[in-house]
Amino acid sequence: MGKTIEKIAVERGHEIVLKINEDIEDHDLSTAHVAIDFSIPTAALSNIISCCKSKIPVISGTTGWLKDYETAVKVCEEENSAFLYASNFSIGVNLFFELNKKLAKLIDPFKEYSAEIEEIHHTQKLDAPSGTAISLAEQIISNSNYNAWKLEKAAENEIPIIARRIDDVPGTHTISYRSKVDTIEIKHTAHSREGFALGAVIAAEWIKDKKGVFTMKDILSGLE
Repeated sequence: MGKTIEKIAVERGHEIVLKINEDIEDHDLSTAHVAIDFSIPTAALSNIISCCKSKIPVISGTTGWLKDYETAVKVCEEENSAFLYASNFSIGVNLFFELNKKLAKLIDPFKEYSAEIEEIHHTQKLDAPSGTAISLAEQIISNSNYNAWKLEKAAENEIPIIARRIDDVPGTHTISYRSKVDTIEIKHTAHSREGFALGAVIAAEWIKDKKGVFTMKDILSGLE
């Protein structure tokens, strides 16, 4: 992701002033206008806090760390900085999110259908389920009578998420509603990582000089 983001950022006329693969606190961030964090779950919060304290707006696409999300929000607000987290920066995926919410509302009255989410990613992805799959599940829960999601086996009123890891798969997410007589599915398949990277660069362009905590919905509203 880092290499793809760098390529797209340079193509769009930006300069990469710093690339960090180790402890962010050992680096001077002052020359940057915006930071983009695609790291690992154990490093994400520290990276975000360091950027906020340096008054550098930060975009984070790292998943698997969201138990600390409210801490990141608190630090950002205390430091009067800017922060945006998204489980997926792809414009297509964010359109898929809106479709997912609409479909959940439509199907909810028909209790003969049961929901399932399947996500497939490359073998280097460390967290399971994906942040995108969790976002999809939470959207269904907010728009239906489901009350939780579970990895693999789920109880009644819980959404099962099936996570698969296969070489060289950028990301595929499928929502299935099954009944005894038929199945309704919607699917998003990423053909490369460029869609994720382009969305992250667009987010970085958008958040420059802003203050506050934002989501991709703020960006999509601004692009309409």
